[in-house]
Amino acid sequence: MSGLLALLDDVAAIAKVAATSLDDIAAAATKAGTKAAGVVIDDTAVTPAYVQGIDSSRELPMIGRIALGSIRNKLVILLPAALALNALLPQAVTPLLMLGGSYLCFEGAEKLFHKLFPHGEAGVEEDFDVKDPSRLEEQRVAGAIKTDFILSAEIMTIALAAIPDTALWVEAVTLALVGIMITIGVYGAVALIVRMDDMGLYLARNAHFALTRAAGRGLVKGMPKLMWLLATVGTAAMLWVGGSILTHGLEVLGFAAPAHLIHDWSAAAAHALPQAEAAVEWLVKAALDGVFGLAVGLVLIPIATRIISPIWSKIRGK
Repeated sequence: MSGLLALLDDVAAIAKVAATSLDDIAAAATKAGTKAAGVVIDDTAVTPAYVQGIDSSRELPMIGRIALGSIRNKLVILLPAALALNALLPQAVTPLLMLGGSYLCFEGAEKLFHKLFPHGEAGVEEDFDVKDPSRLEEQRVAGAIKTDFILSAEIMTIALAAIPDTALWVEAVTLALVGIMITIGVYGAVALIVRMDDMGLYLARNAHFALTRAAGRGLVKGMPKLMWLLATVGTAAMLWVGGSILTHGLEVLGFAAPAHLIHDWSAAAAHALPQAEAAVEWLVKAALDGVFGLAVGLVLIPIATRIISPIWSKIRGK
């Protein structure tokens, strides 16, 4: 009997440890997901563009294929790579984060530059030359999955950096949970966005009540504004997150001046408005991080387009 009681005590202790680990995983996953929020916003804003011009009956299947590709990117490739890197070469995590942050700054600055100085997009012009809808769909899905890989790499690296040092299996489960939750959230939102105009059109034509029909017409008319808002928020999020990653990385590497300057200015702004001190400090810090990210991105545009891109094209033989 005493042996049985001891066994039950051991089982209870194991269950308690497991429950604590699950709580830790949930808390770490929430924190890591929050840290990656800026990249998630951008991912949500970018993806709807890939289904523009596609027959409406193929929109959801395309989003489903892109979502599956995103899960594969995160769980099959990036998760083991991130864990191996963190275990074998943890000092490389910060430079890799900064590399991803630089990419976000470049993308955000390039989007803003194209808005201010619009010109023809070769990729869009090529799309119009594609006569085969199935081929166009394959190209769009492949392009979306490649873009997702870059954003997913940044999400998983940010998430890993936000997880406290713990057991390897806890880190793995937390990263997997973050990857799955973010993918469901992003592509669920994308599916809702791309079908919203169809929902509005259906309501405008078939609803029994005038108010519901008016709401449907509002959805249809409001979609261009929503897409503009998403694109704007996505660009701002890229610059904010990229700038924040770079200033933090520089601080870790011993170049703390940008981070300290941004902290001092945001703290001074917060003290000037004590009624909303926390909100003001966050907003000013985010804005300054964004300005820093924009400055870095503008510097990177000529480097990426005139040096890196031609070299990469020669390597690929194109």
